[in-house]
Order: sequence, then C-alpha cells, then structure tokens
Amino acid sequence: MAERTVSAVWEEAMRCTVDAGGFPITVDEPVSAGGTDQGPQPTELFLASIASCFTLALSHSATKRGIELRGLRVDATGTYDGPRFAALRVTVHADAPRGEELERLITVAERVCYVTNTLRQGPEIAFRSS
Repeated sequence: MAERTVSAVWEEAMRCTVDAGGFPITVDEPVSAGGTDQGPQPTELFLASIASCFTLALSHSATKRGIELRGLRVDATGTYDGPRFAALRVTVHADAPRGEELERLITVAERVCYVTNTLRQGPEIAFRSS
C-alpha cells in the first residue's frame, strides 16, 4: 500500500501553512473565529477536495469513453451539524454531456473518485505524537 503525507505548520492564531506535494496552502479561520482570514477554512478545503477529485474523476471517465466534456463545474456542499458535516451533496453541472449521458458518466466517476470512496468506506483514523 502506498502512503501520501501532507504537513501543516502553525503560523499564528488560527492560521497554518500546509505543504501539499510541494505546493504551499495557507489555511485560516475568519476573524470572527479567531483567525486572520488569510486563507480558506479547513472545512472549505475538505469540500474542495471532494469537488476537485470528482471533477477529475469525471474528466478521466469521459476521456476513457471518448465523451466530449464541456462547461463542467462540480459543487460540493456540506451541511453542518455541530463540529462535523451531517450531510454532503455533490452537484454536477455540464454543458455537455447532458441528461442520461451525464448521469451515466457520474455513476462511472463515482467508482474512481478517491476522496468520495474514502468517505464512503470510513477509514480508520489514528492520532499519535512523535
């Protein structure tokens, strides 16, 4: 099994910098939550992971099947319930394909999207100090 690690280094207040594959990402909270509002919130990055992975899964699936993909946008919406999301919704918008062809493509993409498959399977989470 391959592993992948992403690291976060605390900067100040509620802000940190994440190294994701050599790409720095500032993560923060709004001022109202004690942050400096200099980057997306962790929950927004979580939703971004869902939306971006499903977008790429759709692109991959369309390319493999010779389907022209135009005007694609994927929205990931989370419904808060205390300190967690109680529900997640993924909405796919596309100029092409549409209708049943888009629905079939969504079904295929569901099988290859790492992020949504991880969420469905509920991986074990372990916390430890070094």
